[in-house]
Parts: sequence; C-alpha cells; structure tokens
Amino acid sequence: MGWSFTIGRFKGTAVRIHVTLLLFLAWIGLRAWQEGGPEAAGQSVFFISSVFACVALHEFGHILMARQFGIVSPEVTLLPIGGVADMSRMPDKPWQELLVAIAGPMVNVVIAIGLIVAAGAADLANAAEISNPAIGLLQRLAATNLFLAIFNLVPAFPMDGGRVLRAGLAMWIGQNKATRIAAGIGQIFAFLLGFIGLFGHPMLVFIAIFVFMAAANEAQMTSMAEAARHLDATAAMETKIAAIDRAATVREAVDLLLATSQDVFPMVDQSGRLYGLLGRTEIVAALQSSAPDAPIAPFARSAPPTILSHEEVGAALGHLNAGDPVGVVDAEGRLVGLLTRQSLAEIMMIREMRPDWRFGPNKENPTPVA
Repeated sequence: MGWSFTIGRFKGTAVRIHVTLLLFLAWIGLRAWQEGGPEAAGQSVFFISSVFACVALHEFGHILMARQFGIVSPEVTLLPIGGVADMSRMPDKPWQELLVAIAGPMVNVVIAIGLIVAAGAADLANAAEISNPAIGLLQRLAATNLFLAIFNLVPAFPMDGGRVLRAGLAMWIGQNKATRIAAGIGQIFAFLLGFIGLFGHPMLVFIAIFVFMAAANEAQMTSMAEAARHLDATAAMETKIAAIDRAATVREAVDLLLATSQDVFPMVDQSGRLYGLLGRTEIVAALQSSAPDAPIAPFARSAPPTILSHEEVGAALGHLNAGDPVGVVDAEGRLVGLLTRQSLAEIMMIREMRPDWRFGPNKENPTPVA
C-alpha cells in the first residue's frame, strides 16, 4: 500500500504503518497537549499506540490462521481506521473462511481477559471511558479490546462478522449469493454509520465510506472469481489485438496508435514472445523526445505476468484485480492473447444474464498474436 513504511517483520509478514496513522497520532497528541500539557499528550499517544498494537495482533490472528490453509500474507498495514492484511487469496472453503474471520476477534478477547487478570479488576464500566486518563491503562485497554471484538463481529461485510455471515450462508446458497447478501448488509450498515456520523462524529463518516467501498469491491472480486471458475484462458482472452514488434520505430508505433482504438499494445520479439507493454503515454513520450525513426523499445514497460493458454483464468485473478493485464502464452512462450478486467467483466455480464452460457470450445493450439 502506498504512503506506508515497514517497521518490522513477524513470521515473514511485514508490519507497515500508513502515513495517515502518524498524522492521526500527532493530532491526538496535540489535542491532549492543549487540554492537559505534555504529560497528558504522552499518555494519550502511548494509549492509542497500544490500541494499534492490539489491532496488529488482531490482524495476525487472521494471518496465522490463514497460514494453516496455505494462504500467505506478505504484509499488514495499520491505518487510522484499523489494520488491513494483504492475503494472497481467500480461503477456498466456507468453514476455512469462518475460522480465519473469527480468529481476529478471538485474539482481542484473549488480550482483554489477560489485561483484566493483570489489572486485578474486572470493572469495565468506568474503563469504557477510554479517553479518561484517571482510569487505569490496563482497564481501558481491556475495554477497548472487548469493543474491537464486538464491533468486528457485527454481521456487516467486510468486517469479520460479515465474513462469518458470508461463510455461514455460503454453506447453504453458494459463495456468490452469500457475498452479495453480506455485502448488501455491509453497505446498509455503512449508510447508517455515516448518518450517525453526520451528527458530530466525522470519523464515523470516514469509516462508513471505507466500509461501503470495501463491501462493493469485495462483491465485485467474488463475482470475478465466480466468472473465472473452470474457465480456460483461451475462452476469456482478447485475441483481436494489435502487437508492436520489438524492432519497430516511433513512427510505426504512432501509426499503430492512430489506426486502432487500443490504449495498450503488447510488444513482442521476432519469435512472438512477450517483451513488454507500450501504452499511449509511452508512445507520446517517445514522440516528444525521439526522432520518428528511433527505436520504440526503450520506452516500453516491463512485460506483464503471463499464464499458459490451458490454465484457468483464476490463476491470473490477483493481477487482474490489481488492474494489470495478463499475457496468455502457448507452450513455446509465444503470445496468443491478453486477459484484462474488461474481458472478464464482459464474461461476468454474459453469465449474469445467461448462467447456462458455454464459453468455448477452447482452442487446443491458439494462434500467436501477429
């Protein structure tokens, strides 16, 4: 995630802090300084930092449980609204997702119980006043962890409770329908949260926007995964595309740009292997800085990821969700087509209208892109 930096690693997962979290801590410290001086500022910043340490542990509850199912998480990022674990994929089975989802809140429950024991008291009524420095730090942290557990278990997607709801529904009605229901509930919850935030709680509005967008994005990603299920790359790839030869000149690239409606062109070498990508921006930059007969290859972007033509589209979903095209190559490594979000979105649209529509038959020997 951009605008973030790594502060450490645990079991192969990088812990990153987003710049906005530092700004949030600075704002908390400044307000406490104005109200109670430097000591109050230090206490407030330390308490909020401790809360986000618990948030990080919450995320590692998800990460370590997911690892039991072969799912890796290269990084987790701490934001003012919480933590975001970057998982390579979601669990394949609903019961696995249920365990991964519930692991985070259970970590907060365990932390709260440990803090209550350490504090030697279980009076959480006063501890709920988390901004009151007169209440013991351990008691406030215990109350905060219980709040995090309860709030995250609200059955509104994409929070943990929403994922638990989706996992339970998926066992009965399938992943796609379950995601739509859970995402819809999440968006309704976001609307209500935002409405409450309009009455003097601007942070709730910010959280509501995040929840609404995350629920919509998760629903779209699940629909893409459903569309890609058991679908070979040759049935979903774009084949009517113009490619640029690696030995082409700036003039030839400009001519091709004017002759087609493409924004991005695959660049191939003499054997048809994918060398890189050339977009409208790179062609314009070459036109401004180079002679018409100069080679265009130095302006190409690096080659995109590729999959074999007989592989399922699901193997490329991670890159497609990130907005990158994926090259489809034959057994000799020659480019035979491109997978894009647009091509997959069209398949989603067709399957939405006609679930019985068959894509194919797939070509055993797809023709390399010229």
